Amino acid sequence: MQVIEKLNAIAKKIYDDLTRNEIPCLSIPTRAKSNIRFDSKFSVWKYGSSKSLRSAKTLDGAYMLLRTMYVADFIKKMIEMRKSSTLREMYYISEGWGLAKFNSQQESDSLAEDLEIMTGCLREEFRLRPEEDGARVIGNIVIEEVTRSGEKRKIHCQDDVGDAGYSIPYNVEKEKIRFREIDADFVLAIETGGMFDRLVENGFDKSHRAILVHLKGQPARSTRRFIKRLNEEEKLPVFVFTDCDPWSYRIYASVAYGAIKTAHISEYLATPAAQFLGVTPSDIVNYDLPTDTLTKEDIKALKSELTDPRFGSKFWKDEIKLQLKLNKKSEQQALAKYGLDYVTEVYLPEKLMQFGMLRK
Repeated sequence: MQVIEKLNAIAKKIYDDLTRNEIPCLSIPTRAKSNIRFDSKFSVWKYGSSKSLRSAKTLDGAYMLLRTMYVADFIKKMIEMRKSSTLREMYYISEGWGLAKFNSQQESDSLAEDLEIMTGCLREEFRLRPEEDGARVIGNIVIEEVTRSGEKRKIHCQDDVGDAGYSIPYNVEKEKIRFREIDADFVLAIETGGMFDRLVENGFDKSHRAILVHLKGQPARSTRRFIKRLNEEEKLPVFVFTDCDPWSYRIYASVAYGAIKTAHISEYLATPAAQFLGVTPSDIVNYDLPTDTLTKEDIKALKSELTDPRFGSKFWKDEIKLQLKLNKKSEQQALAKYGLDYVTEVYLPEKLMQFGMLRK
């Protein structure tokens, strides 16, 4: 299996160093903001050419290499036994590794990411699961999922689910789920659970032929991958509907362009074609929305986004500058000022018309 072969190659590198009486070391792209670049060709974050050397020359480096070997062995055993583990479980399992035990879960999570970078494999292929659940989906789409027993089951994400929708699993690759039937015009990824529930209750998925995806705030990797597959494989336009604040803009950016933390797999997760359909500073003015005053942290984040290449378009610069001038932010659910049906009968249709998705 490819994953095991690549993990074996890392172990062999350490073994060969020892047999040559050399200090064991491993090379990995420098995981620092200074080594992150925005690839304008692919519109995603990527690591640059700078490399860091993990060496047993120092005590900390020796501990890190020791932990790397333990984690690689742990992953191999899980694959061979057809089991999986959460990242949290791996952290606690290290309690039995003696000198190789982790001091914090942040250390173990970071090492799992290091192994992704070194092997070119994904955490999902390591059979490591995140703690958070995947997003919820409602729409006219039939998904074929491999069950725990290994059988294939078809799920219609309107007829075969409750109000909560279909829950995206941590592994969304073709060996786990396939899209069998789709009768929809676009994907609408929604930041908040309250707004997702509002759209479901109002039947927006049926009335506007939409696949609704609840992002649950900053979206999980499986959610971003699921959205990317719908866009690339099924050619469905993707729109991201968020609150009007700098943190929500970053949620959109993580869907569209990737995040710095996952720069090594941005091309796998990001959907550069995704378009922002969220509440904008202009909407605060045009729709006379209820607002809150920006905090110092909000202002700092907005100013930072003015220099972020993901927000380099005229649209973003104009909107961010307007927001700083207004000194206000607003939420999706502020649209309820005009009634519970306003967002589905007026606001979203008007927005979608601007993108050519609906006709007057």
